Amino acid sequence: MTTFTDDQLSQLSKLAKNTLIEHLGITYKEISLDKVVMTMPVGPNVHQPYGVLHGGASVVLAETAASIATAINIDQETHVCFGMEINANHIRTMADGLLIATATPFHKGRSTMVWHIELTNEEGETICISRCTVSVRKKKVN
Repeated sequence: MTTFTDDQLSQLSKLAKNTLIEHLGITYKEISLDKVVMTMPVGPNVHQPYGVLHGGASVVLAETAASIATAINIDQETHVCFGMEINANHIRTMADGLLIATATPFHKGRSTMVWHIELTNEEGETICISRCTVSVRKKKVN
């Protein structure tokens, strides 16, 4: 299993500068070819009107984990990847703490990859389960 170094994780973090990833405080915790773990702090900035985690914020974290998982499995010099489809089942709520996303592969093909993403709280309780299909395409030459 290939595991990425702290320096490589730092480089990925730099790519998130001035993006939704940075705005939501999403960070990389563990990255390998078959597992990506990311976290997002939960507080008022990601709440819905009833004071708990907004489902859309969960989906952002899930798709980010799946997209990163795909990106590290392709040759980024010749290919790009982007989300095609995502679904999410919100199992329980949370108002604060750390949301942890763990993405593992269902399918890693040449043109699509499908990831299972489980989002848990710090106690290991499932908050959301998601599946994301990511498209892999050759870069267009300009």
